[in-house]
Amino acid sequence: MISTENVFNSLNLLVLLGWIPLFIFPYSRFTKKLIDGLYLPFILCSFYIYFLFQTNGLFSADFSSLGGILDLFKSSTEESAAAGWIHYLAFDYFVGCWIVNHSIKKGIPYVIFIIPLVFTLFAGPFGLLLFLIFRVFYKRVAIKNGEQN
Repeated sequence: MISTENVFNSLNLLVLLGWIPLFIFPYSRFTKKLIDGLYLPFILCSFYIYFLFQTNGLFSADFSSLGGILDLFKSSTEESAAAGWIHYLAFDYFVGCWIVNHSIKKGIPYVIFIIPLVFTLFAGPFGLLLFLIFRVFYKRVAIKNGEQN
């Protein structure tokens, strides 16, 4: 039988392998297919759903208060922790794909989108915020220089 720990480790490795093309080969045909196909997010979301249904009481959790969230963490199991972590993996990777895809479509240079991409890998919302800020400044510079982005 495959353990939660083995699935967790495999998904961590898989998502790290998925980030490599985003960082090293963002303009390649392979990366475009990887991003457009959304294969990795599909796999991650499938395992998220699987682990979500393995947990007890998650659907009756109190998400309306910080105390309810703390109780959820205190009563966590391997399966619920795996579901929570996979949630981060799926969304951070999806945002990373969006950053690369959007940057390529809008002509945003690699040197501008790579920094937020790194932060998205390690601190998803912070990386997204950086990208949104960088994108606004890049757009202003592009308009000032007469470019259409």
